[in-house]
Amino acid sequence: MNAPETLSFPSLRERVSAEEWQVRQDLAACYRLVADFGWSDLVFTHITARVPGTEDQFLINPYGLMFDEITASSLVKIDIHGNKLDDSPYPINPAGFTIHSAVHAVRHDALCVLHTHSLNGVAVSAQKNGVLPLSQQSIFVLSSLGYHGYEGVALNEEEKPRLVEDLGRNTYLMLRNHGLLTVGKTIADAFLNMYIFEAACNIQIRAQAGGGELTMIPQAIIDGAMRQSKVATKSQGGMLAWPGLLRRLDRVDTSWRD
Repeated sequence: MNAPETLSFPSLRERVSAEEWQVRQDLAACYRLVADFGWSDLVFTHITARVPGTEDQFLINPYGLMFDEITASSLVKIDIHGNKLDDSPYPINPAGFTIHSAVHAVRHDALCVLHTHSLNGVAVSAQKNGVLPLSQQSIFVLSSLGYHGYEGVALNEEEKPRLVEDLGRNTYLMLRNHGLLTVGKTIADAFLNMYIFEAACNIQIRAQAGGGELTMIPQAIIDGAMRQSKVATKSQGGMLAWPGLLRRLDRVDTSWRD
């Protein structure tokens, strides 16, 4: 039996700006959290973040590493076309960056784009009516949600205009028969948005499995969800929970910081 591979990446802390290093650490933490919450799909989904001070440089996972193996120094720097800008021995997944590059190219307000293939997220994406107003979590999603029809594995450059049109200025995008996507002004925001999106889908599947008649939340309440969200998070968005999430990671393993 072959011995397990030992992963080791030279530290980039002294080779990048302090701002980039902070984004690298936050993005590595986000990967670890996605694994921790059970949203990862082996190595097949992605979270990207714009490099501070640039419009066309991004950080993405090295293709082949599990999400709970990602570190700040292992992240790969790429351009808007998916070309590597450093000497990482790992490739990137072209299908993954097709989606992310489309969003980053037009949503300059989005530092981070997060995409999952979770079982319940895909299950709801396959339902004709999509997200239903069944839970408190769902009202936040429904207040800023777009839908994009399935066009096969995301390799086609011609799909990009349709994808970004369907996302529009929304925070949440349901990729039909495929999965979920969120954007955020910060990595913490993108993560919190995905936490809410995933929770809404999980609750919907469980509620439907119960077999009873479902109670829908009125549209008037959905219309006020954005204002209520700002009150609930004290206008801090994802940053309200982010320090606690990082402490959660550190209690188990601090290697994501390296």
